[in-house]
Amino acid sequence: MSSSLRLFLPCAAGVEPWLADEVHALTGLAGDDLLVGRGGVLLAASWRHALQLNLHSRLAQRVLVRLAEAPYRQEQDLYDIASGIAWEMWFTTRQTFKVEVTAQHSPLKSLNFAALRIKDAVADRFRHKAGVRPDVETRWPDVRVHLHLTTETATVYLDTSGEPLFKRGWREDKGDAPLKETLAAAMLATSGWSEPGGGAAQGIPLYDPCCGSGTIAIEAAQIACGIAPGSLRRFGFEKLLPFQAHVWDALRAEARAAEHAPCAPVFGSDVAHRMVDFAQRNAERAGVGQSVQLRGGDALQRMPPTETPGTMLLNPPYGERIEAAGVAGRGAREPRPQLGREHALVDDGGEFFSRLASHWKKHYAGWTAWMLTPDMKLPSRMRLKESRRVPMWNGPIECRLFRFDMVRGAAREPRPPAPEHG
Repeated sequence: MSSSLRLFLPCAAGVEPWLADEVHALTGLAGDDLLVGRGGVLLAASWRHALQLNLHSRLAQRVLVRLAEAPYRQEQDLYDIASGIAWEMWFTTRQTFKVEVTAQHSPLKSLNFAALRIKDAVADRFRHKAGVRPDVETRWPDVRVHLHLTTETATVYLDTSGEPLFKRGWREDKGDAPLKETLAAAMLATSGWSEPGGGAAQGIPLYDPCCGSGTIAIEAAQIACGIAPGSLRRFGFEKLLPFQAHVWDALRAEARAAEHAPCAPVFGSDVAHRMVDFAQRNAERAGVGQSVQLRGGDALQRMPPTETPGTMLLNPPYGERIEAAGVAGRGAREPRPQLGREHALVDDGGEFFSRLASHWKKHYAGWTAWMLTPDMKLPSRMRLKESRRVPMWNGPIECRLFRFDMVRGAAREPRPPAPEHG
């Protein structure tokens, strides 16, 4: 298990370059050992690297070991591919397993049957080798096997993460349509704030004026304190045969020794005091209860949290949430069912965003604001010109991360739209 592993780290579409930079910074891998692909990065790495990346990566969704990749045409081909994998090197018959299948333009009629053929191959190999087979467990398996099918190629992976990596272990209090921690980390990386030598390292303040349950602010505070994102959770690799407790304990101790006082101030606020309470409890579980300052207050009224200009980063609310929570709508009536950020009812949000822009221009001169939204027309609603727009996906929802450089007074003169950065 030394340096012969092929690891694949999937990530949200559009995040691949930042994930590659993160992996390079964590491992030193480069060149042919670190390849950027569609939807993730592929590494030639060691078992220790797999543990290290699970502990430290903020952008990867999982850390997968690629066990086999081969062409296929029918289900029997999948059985043959999986039969040739030395599963006995990874787990025993006393452990349970589960097979999950994803596909892009696969000619097979049933992905469930494809999963069944992989399961049969694993079970039959164990039965042939040891006379007994491991059991399948669909809810809480010890081992997760992933099969990915394209038009002609089947790839079999072993999951070293277990639960997806966005589950950091601290968010127990959630609001409506919470942002995944990995996406919050991608926003921080794209803004440059969390990059080596970036805003955090320079002590530049970070503020989320629509913080909800605190995801962006807490992620930023952990970065400012050097806290590894996986320091609070368990991982799938702990149940695999190559796992050595002393190696893992040493990696965790090394990570704890690297924690420090925050190098930059982090702030969050939300109009709903209930959400601020959620965020505070989450921050305490994340180990940053004293490192992030959370307050209640309407984004249309909150003044800058510091005299020094900084970076605002937010995934703003839309539609019903604005109507129920903004200045004009607060207390006017009981809110109707929440639709979530991805169902953007922008008809009643235009006034909110234009007023927000006016407030920022008046009081936040010198600040940079980054806003993630599925609304491609947000700059015109804010009557601002973006200086950058970055395509980013929130699950299946196509979004843009807009950058606005705040200047005092009227909006800038119209100019051509900023080019998109991939």
